[in-house]
Amino acid sequence: MAGRGPAPKPNAVRRNKAPYEHDLVGETQVGRELPRALGVKSAGAKRFWRTWSTSPQAREWQETDWAELELTVVLVDAFFLGETKHASEIRLRVAKWGATTEDRARLRMTFDKSAEADEDEPANETAADLDEELFRLLNTTD
Repeated sequence: MAGRGPAPKPNAVRRNKAPYEHDLVGETQVGRELPRALGVKSAGAKRFWRTWSTSPQAREWQETDWAELELTVVLVDAFFLGETKHASEIRLRVAKWGATTEDRARLRMTFDKSAEADEDEPANETAADLDEELFRLLNTTD
């Protein structure tokens, strides 16, 4: 007995499959400047803004999406300043933008592989700084 349930019919068609995918160019863009009026203080939140404002996903954003990023970066700033209760809300918000491979698969986002192959940039060195900052933040006792 292999598998679960009855065997699929030879002409089976997946009925819940979306008729489209989001094809994104895999290269970063210039992005927008972080609005000073938001009062963002932490380096982690500034990196978060820079990462998302230059991401391939942001190329397709409307004003409402940028407003959502502004709200989220304020939460990220609070997170980096020690209010870790915002972590779950931040995760929910960035999942809607396609933050991880799993999120992008769920949103049916794909990147143009030829554009990614052309990029010969060195790895981002600030990722280690971000890891160190998160480690310090999560290991401090109040």
